[in-house]
Amino acid sequence: MTKRSWLPSSWNGAKGDDDPFGMLRKQIDTLFDDFDVGHDLMKSGFAVRTNVSETNDAVRVTAELPGIELKDVDLSVAGNRLTVRGEKKSEKDEKGEEEGREFHRVERRSGAFMRTIALPFDIDPDTVAASAKDGVLTVTVPKPADAVSEARKIEITRA
Repeated sequence: MTKRSWLPSSWNGAKGDDDPFGMLRKQIDTLFDDFDVGHDLMKSGFAVRTNVSETNDAVRVTAELPGIELKDVDLSVAGNRLTVRGEKKSEKDEKGEEEGREFHRVERRSGAFMRTIALPFDIDPDTVAASAKDGVLTVTVPKPADAVSEARKIEITRA
């Protein structure tokens, strides 16, 4: 089943920005495409996609920051919160033209971003390590001694 097959037949031929149904469809498609990027998009206009993983002694946060200069990224710690913020510079100017080019479609996002991740323990800023490679920021936060616990297997019995 193709994406268009469930749309009304009058929408299938919609082309150009002068067609109100075509414009509405583009807006709805954009809304659903961006739906999964989370609440941060609503606050900042640019979402930072992150993964959070855990081992027995540390929490690792990876954040996708493609095309962003490290000098434009700020990483900070306050209490149990790790915050990544910065700005992705736009490739085009306000008029939509640059160096003789006219943009017909712009899908790459730009703007300020911020992502805060709360951890279940207070973070010691002196122990946090951060590195970046190929557009991915990796932050390793060691767990404090009282947060490190040995996993204990619990036997399950039939009731």
